[in-house]
Amino acid sequence: MLKPGDAFPSFSLPDQDEKIVDNTSLAGNPYVIYFYPKDDTSGCTMEACEFTENLPKFGDIKVIGVSPDSAKKHTKFIAKYELGVTLLADEEKQLISACGLWIEKSMYGRKYMGVDRTTFLVGADGKIIQVWEKVKPAGHAAEVLKAAKS
Repeated sequence: MLKPGDAFPSFSLPDQDEKIVDNTSLAGNPYVIYFYPKDDTSGCTMEACEFTENLPKFGDIKVIGVSPDSAKKHTKFIAKYELGVTLLADEEKQLISACGLWIEKSMYGRKYMGVDRTTFLVGADGKIIQVWEKVKPAGHAAEVLKAAKS
């Protein structure tokens, strides 16, 4: 698992508009990058909506969500909930895996692979400032905002 002080892994992924977002384009400014399992599910929707509500307070700190969903699914998710966050499509789970977040999960006794809901605050230098593991969506965006602004 990545920890504060580590360099955030290099990445190059399409956003909801099929525009490539990578480390180079984000360099020089801090950003929040949060990983979630699936568009349009209750917890993921709550998290995305709370980040969108708090977006103006983040100022020049970009907020980016990442899931294995396609750019096309992200576009529908954004339109349905009027989201303001950028969503990256990691269909091959390259960044998700590089962050150690593609894990075995269990629900009702059934085991499956999925995304471990985690958020990183990354500094302008590309190094991780803070990590939130096993995130509970309710109130998470406000917690991240408080850390980002301190």
